Amino acid sequence: MTARSDAPAPADASETGGEAVGADGVSERTRWQAFAVAVAVASLTILDLSKVNVGIPAIEQAFGAGPTQIQLIVAGYVLAFGIVLVPSGRFGDLHSRRRMFLVGLVVFLIASLLCAIAPTVELLAASRILQGVSAGLLMPQVLGLTQQLFTGAARGRAFGIFGAVIGLSTAFGPTLGGLLIGVGGPELGWRLIFWMNVPLVIGLFPFAYRLLPRTQPDAHGPRDLDLFGTALLGGTVLSLMLPFVLTTGSPDDDPARWWWLAAFVVLAAAFVAWERRYTSRGRAAIVDFALFRIGAYRNGTLIATTYFAALPATFLTLSLFLQFGLALEPVYAGMVTIPFALASAVTSWYSGRVATTIGRPVVVWGLLGVVAGLAGTIASAFLLPAGVSPWAIAGFMALAGAGGGAVIAPNQTLTLADVPLTSAGVAGSIGQVGQRAGTAVGIAAATAAFYATIYAEEGMGGRVDIYQDAFLHAALVILGFVGAALALALLDLRERRTGSL
Repeated sequence: MTARSDAPAPADASETGGEAVGADGVSERTRWQAFAVAVAVASLTILDLSKVNVGIPAIEQAFGAGPTQIQLIVAGYVLAFGIVLVPSGRFGDLHSRRRMFLVGLVVFLIASLLCAIAPTVELLAASRILQGVSAGLLMPQVLGLTQQLFTGAARGRAFGIFGAVIGLSTAFGPTLGGLLIGVGGPELGWRLIFWMNVPLVIGLFPFAYRLLPRTQPDAHGPRDLDLFGTALLGGTVLSLMLPFVLTTGSPDDDPARWWWLAAFVVLAAAFVAWERRYTSRGRAAIVDFALFRIGAYRNGTLIATTYFAALPATFLTLSLFLQFGLALEPVYAGMVTIPFALASAVTSWYSGRVATTIGRPVVVWGLLGVVAGLAGTIASAFLLPAGVSPWAIAGFMALAGAGGGAVIAPNQTLTLADVPLTSAGVAGSIGQVGQRAGTAVGIAAATAAFYATIYAEEGMGGRVDIYQDAFLHAALVILGFVGAALALALLDLRERRTGSL
């Protein structure tokens, strides 16, 4: 296997501190430093998925935004994220993950700046979509670089850290967003959520430029990028996610949006037919369908898709319930998720280390913990007095977090275990598309259930009672997604034990 380079790789002891280097010319210390930079950037993209949730009431108040505009701010990021993932992962695999990573960082910086200074809600939504594009450029490179930098047990440890950081970012996002709104107030606070990214990206860029590997294994076979297939794939992802992005639960939702799903069926069929024809001519498809013949990859991708349909929707609807229903300040509403974050970080670290030895049972037990924690959260919100329920919710969120930490990291390790290194970026990208599509569907389904309840019960009871019902209905939708992930994990476990995987 050959390597390609966009600049000379480190070759002497002065550049590696006298340490022994691997066959790729990278020292052990440099591997972990490069990984730290990549994971730090990944955490920024996930933070922007969750910390904006707690700022939604302030943005709504600042611009007088309607449900559709708010949905575009939240889910437009996810939509753009999902559309860009696969082509950027393919390009990184073929040419340079490092180069794509640096480009993505610059775009993320520009988009964050535009969000922070946006004078209108329309420009804010457009800037959020650009921010989603940058996240789609970055995340496949993070996964591909992790696969490239580590093998064996070290890869399991790396994905354990990756899962811990992603779990912390998802769960601490609302707390951080609430803190920034508390510091800046309703007018400035939500802008600080985006301003925060600017110095962080500026600080990370030189480390990424210096530490990320300048060489990578050369992909076998054709090296062309299927532009028409890329366009078809983009249209397929867009038509799948858009009707859910446009779903708010308001009576004003346009029923015609569901026609996009018919377009999805047509475009998906056209994409598959084109890719088969393209590969029959000896060229490289944008999506390697052979990956789906790898049972562990296929099952793990489906598990992640359904789980990520539940996770972000949980934090969004819980934040809305705590702020609007229980009248908690944003910073306190965000603090309710801290136990989830801390528990998730601990179990992510340990589960990532044992994923390669224990395997799928870790994920099954983790999902059972999530189900138990979410069930307790629902009961606390619905049955306990308003002054007590946030404390009980925080406790049950710790249980859900302990389970969730045993899902993301080991599932990532098991999913990519049998994937060839030269396809690491695109394989990770396809998985991320599933996660982002799941996120869009989950947020749409849960928030639609939430707001539909509020519209239906308006004027029929007190505020707390209405929001309790709204959160109950949203949480039942979320539990359905976690239950689906658990069923898929049990199916994968059975296939592994019977040898039919």
